[in-house]
Amino acid sequence: MKAVIVTEFGNTDVMKYTDVEVPKFGPKQVLIQVVKTSVNFADIKSRYGKKGGTFPFIPGIDAAGVIEAVGKDVQHLKVGQRVITFPANGSYAEYIVADENLTFAIPESIGFDVAAASPIVSFLSYILLADLAKLEQGETVLIHAAAGGVGTTAIQLAKILGAGKVIGTVGRESKINVAQEAGADYVVNYEKEDFAQRVNELTGGHGANVIIDSVAGKITEKSLVCLAPYGRLVQIGNSSGETGNIKTSDLHASCRSALGFSLGTTRKLRPQLLQPVAEKIFPLLADGSLKINIGHHFPLAEAAKAHDLVENRMSTGKVLLDVGEMK
Repeated sequence: MKAVIVTEFGNTDVMKYTDVEVPKFGPKQVLIQVVKTSVNFADIKSRYGKKGGTFPFIPGIDAAGVIEAVGKDVQHLKVGQRVITFPANGSYAEYIVADENLTFAIPESIGFDVAAASPIVSFLSYILLADLAKLEQGETVLIHAAAGGVGTTAIQLAKILGAGKVIGTVGRESKINVAQEAGADYVVNYEKEDFAQRVNELTGGHGANVIIDSVAGKITEKSLVCLAPYGRLVQIGNSSGETGNIKTSDLHASCRSALGFSLGTTRKLRPQLLQPVAEKIFPLLADGSLKINIGHHFPLAEAAKAHDLVENRMSTGKVLLDVGEMK
C-alpha cells in the first residue's frame, strides 16, 4: 500500500511517499481502508520529534474510511461500515488499524469530507466547552486561533451550547473573515491590538467567562487579564512554541480556574469518554447544525505541501489529504 512515512526528525524533506506493508490487526481491532485523513498541528510536532517516536513512522491521528476487516473479538463494528477513527499507528496511509473503542460508525448523511475533517476538531471542541468549561447559557467565550479547524468549530459549538457572546482572536488580518463566517460576534487581531483590553471593553469590564487557548506563551498570560471572576481558562496546546506562566494569585481570590486537556492523552488513558461525545456530535454534523470549515485538499502524495501550509500558518479551516476512492 501507499503511505507517507517520516524517516527522521526535521522539516518536510523527511516525509516520503512510498510503499509499505498493510498493517496487521489484533482481535479487538479493525482494518480500515482510508478515504480521507486530516492534517493536525500534532502531526507537525511529531515530525519534529516533540512527541518522541522511532523511525520510520506514519504521521496522522484521525481518518475516515470503510472497514475492510474486523478482529475476532470486535463486537460493535462490521465490515463495510463507514467510520471515523483515531488509528493506532498513523493515518497517512491507504490502510490503517484502529482499536474498536476508538472507531465510530457514521451515518450515511455525513460525507467523507466532513467525516475526515471532524474527529479532532468536533470531539475536542465539545469536550472543552461542555465537559471541562461547563459553559452556561449566556456566558461570553473567548477563542484564540479562531480561524483554525478547532477555532471555527468551537465558535459554532459555543453558540449551539448557549453562549451569549463569542469573541475570537487571530494573528493575521486575512483570517478575520473566516472567524466571522463561523459565527464569532467579534474578532481581534492580537498582532495589531491588545486583545485583553478589547475583550474587557466588549464585556463592560467583566471579562470572558470561558477562554479556549491553544497558543500558550504570552497569549495565555494576557488571557488572565480578561478572564472573568469564576471564569475558566482551558489550555489545550502551545502552537506558539512558548511557555506561559500562571500565578496562584491569579486564581484563588477571583475563584477562577485554569484547566488543561489533551485529546491524545484521553485517547490513551480514558478512551471510554469519547463514545458519549460522538453521540452528541454526529447528529449536529448530520443535520448541518455544525459545519466543519474545510479550507484545503491535497492528494496523499503531497502531504509535505499540506504540512508547509499548516506550519506556516497559511491555512484556514481543516486541511484534508485525499487517500482512496469513496465507497
